[in-house]
Amino acid sequence: MGTVVDAPVVQIEEKDASQNVLGGKKVTVVFVLGGPGSGKGTQCTNIVEHFGFTHLSAGDLLRAEIRSGSENGNMIQNMIKEGKIVPSEVTIKLLERAMLENENDKFLIDGFPRNEENRAAFEKVTKIIPEFILFFDCSEEEMERRLLGRNQGREDDNIETIRKRFRVFVESSLPVVEYYNSLGKVKKIDAAKPIPEVFEDVKVIFSTFNAKKDL
Repeated sequence: MGTVVDAPVVQIEEKDASQNVLGGKKVTVVFVLGGPGSGKGTQCTNIVEHFGFTHLSAGDLLRAEIRSGSENGNMIQNMIKEGKIVPSEVTIKLLERAMLENENDKFLIDGFPRNEENRAAFEKVTKIIPEFILFFDCSEEEMERRLLGRNQGREDDNIETIRKRFRVFVESSLPVVEYYNSLGKVKKIDAAKPIPEVFEDVKVIFSTFNAKKDL
């Protein structure tokens, strides 16, 4: 789907990812992006188990904040009810807090940034540059087949809604992938393969990180 064309590596003018410090803690951040049905959630679970990363989902953090009943959570809930987009800064602050409160220093941020505005705001607010972007590349035909076959009773797993989600991903999220690709920071995975084969490719990319000792 809208496959990213390999671009030449250019010099990054901003600070290097090795200088990422948050609240006095040096952190490693990997953005995980891919269309709906690309299988990135399954692979995030594998990466957590094998390489000791902490998996952060922006959507999960927003939902947890709403459930907490906090003033911030009520504000988020009201915005969603009114059909408004939650400001990037709100989501970023939740991600930032989650990283600070977690003892780990390696994080997978799943499904974020969703668009260029998210990306620019994240780097501006946190001063963090991602180590790389793990991009699960999969055809719309294959993702559609997977989503329709999940049989999880999800209301959004109908053909019309699925194709709308594909369009949103291509229009909003692919430009983020293309931006980081121009900086030589995208690690592209052929996500159409069977799950075990996809993880073999993932393991090669994460080979610079130590596998957990108990595996």
